[in-house]
Amino acid sequence: LIKTYNLMNVILKFLLAFVVSFSFASLEAQKKTIGSVERLSAEIEQFVPQDAIIEILAEGFDWSEGPVWVEELGAVLFSDVPNNTIYQWDEKKGLQVFRNPSGFTNIVPNSKEQGSNGLTLDANNKLIICMHGDRRIARLDDWNKNDFTTVVGEFEGKLFNSPNDLVYSRNGDLYFTDPPYGFKNGDKDSLKQIPFNGVYKLSQAGELSLLVKDLERPNGIALSNDESILYVTNSHAGNPGIMAYDLKADGVSNGRLFFDGKALSKKDKGSFDGLKIHPSGTIFTTGPGGVLVINDKGTHLGTIRTEVRSANCAFSPDFKTLYMTSDNYLTRIKL
Repeated sequence: LIKTYNLMNVILKFLLAFVVSFSFASLEAQKKTIGSVERLSAEIEQFVPQDAIIEILAEGFDWSEGPVWVEELGAVLFSDVPNNTIYQWDEKKGLQVFRNPSGFTNIVPNSKEQGSNGLTLDANNKLIICMHGDRRIARLDDWNKNDFTTVVGEFEGKLFNSPNDLVYSRNGDLYFTDPPYGFKNGDKDSLKQIPFNGVYKLSQAGELSLLVKDLERPNGIALSNDESILYVTNSHAGNPGIMAYDLKADGVSNGRLFFDGKALSKKDKGSFDGLKIHPSGTIFTTGPGGVLVINDKGTHLGTIRTEVRSANCAFSPDFKTLYMTSDNYLTRIKL
């Protein structure tokens, strides 16, 4: 009897393990996926495992942008720029509207009623929003209310073009880009007050300074882990790539082309847009083909090929997941 009982236990455990394994495999098979991973160097294996898939979490947007993980909500927030909406996605509830309007509240003249773009969190865990339509960077003071406070909206008495992406340093300085994408007619729009498309720094003390004014389309922005280098993508069709600048107390110096994207732009669709820095120093940047993985030496290790144009990306807090906003999709891939 004891032998029979033990044998039955073994069989039951085996069957249970098989059922669990089969159920998990079935769930994996049911996931809606897109794209693939292009591996140009063995170094990419340190970041993207061989069995990684690009999972579609939500879809149906006009242009998804600016993802950020919010620990307080247990969710990722992201923008649908043309639809003036910030969405929230989490494992339990799926997709929900988080804020509408999100970037155009009609407080200043504009030729396009575009919503939010880049999103980030400040040191107080407040959501900081690049508002295309309102031509400002604003703070959401309460998770439960639609009250926005302007962080910065003018340079030398002139309205910004359309603040696009932003990043905080550890000491609270805010770096951001200001291309003309929020205007109906771009650089030629009659409402454009600043003659260039700038990269700016707003110090913790509230002092605004212009860092760069010679990029055609400054777009994504990030800081190296030691905060010695400022990275800025240029999404200009004739001069695509990533610029690097040495950070100084009074500005930047030694502006240089860190990654030349001309060759890639000729064979793949997509612009250099948002970028994030991995703890290793490796750069995950949207660009031609999807999300490019580039090490801190400027070597292209491979591309997470999303099939559609990708705008931005964001890591989970443990850096084991990358969320990507790709045209009409919100996607993710395990790292």
